[in-house]
Order: sequence, then structure tokens, then C-alpha cells
Amino acid sequence: MSGLVRGDDGVVRCAWGASTPDYREYHDDEWGRPVTDDRRLFEKLCLEGFQSGLSWLTILRKRDNFRAAFAGFDFEKVAAFNDRDVERLLQDAGIIRHRGKIEATINNARRAVELVEAEGSLSDFVWRHDDSKLLAKELKRRGWRFVGPTTAYAFMQAMGLVNDHEPGCDARERCERERAALSR
Repeated sequence: MSGLVRGDDGVVRCAWGASTPDYREYHDDEWGRPVTDDRRLFEKLCLEGFQSGLSWLTILRKRDNFRAAFAGFDFEKVAAFNDRDVERLLQDAGIIRHRGKIEATINNARRAVELVEAEGSLSDFVWRHDDSKLLAKELKRRGWRFVGPTTAYAFMQAMGLVNDHEPGCDARERCERERAALSR
């Protein structure tokens, strides 16, 4: 029970999920809920890469800016970005202006296009993995960047491949039901 808190709304949630209004909404409505949409999966994986070394709250609060900057994370569009786009993104104060992470996102969009051509969908590919080290290794083998095991595990938590809501958290059972109902 130490990892849980009861909010002023009476809902029991993971303690981190009650620490700010932004986290509360993300925890209750998104984190750990299964995602199968390729664009949303690509977004989550990219944002986890941008988060590396930073607070997730920073990324969460800039998420709309990231969506605008990266064509709604439509990886086919991002795959067409060029050096001018990199320079434009480096001037965008609404996102994290890290050249390596920006270039990795564009590279990863190109790799996502290739992966979909080879595997049918990003969803089919990621939902076959249950180990972050293996997922990261396979993505790296396919040329992806900023996808180490820690980033891969955070992605797996965010997109519902694993359910790390604390036992007793009101969101945990909902996530489990949704995961069980998911047809893969």
C-alpha cells in the first residue's frame, strides 16, 4: 500500500499518478492501457526516447508541441523530413531541442516504415515482445536509435504491454481487462 494514495476524488491510484494534475490524467486515462494504433505506438516510443535523461512530466507537458512539430507522429511523413526540418526543429522552443534525439526520431520513422513493410504493422511487431532487452536489441538490429532497454521498458509500460500499476490501484484491473480483451 505504500505505493498507493487515495485522491481527493476517492480514487486509489499509484502515488506518482497523484503527484500533479498532468500525471493524474495520464495515469488514469492512458498509462498502461493497451495501444495497437501504429501512429500512437510510434509517438510513445519517440517520446520515451526524448524523455531519456529528463523528467517525464517535461515531455508530457510538451506533448502537443511534439505532435505539431512531428506531423502528428505520422511516421510516413516524418520519414520524409530532411536537414531543413532538423534545423527547423532545433529552433522549436516547444520541444526538446536535442539534435541526436531529433535525428533519431526521423531515422526511427524511416525504420518504422520498413518495419511495417516487413511485419505488417508496428503493433503486430511490438505486441510479440515481452522483454524490454529483446525488444530494444531487435529494434537496434533494425537500425532504430534511442531505444535501449530502459526506454523500451518505459514504452512497454506506457503502451500497455506490461501493467505496472500497483496492486490495489483502481486503474490496474481496468488495464488487465483491456489487455485480456485485446485480440492479437
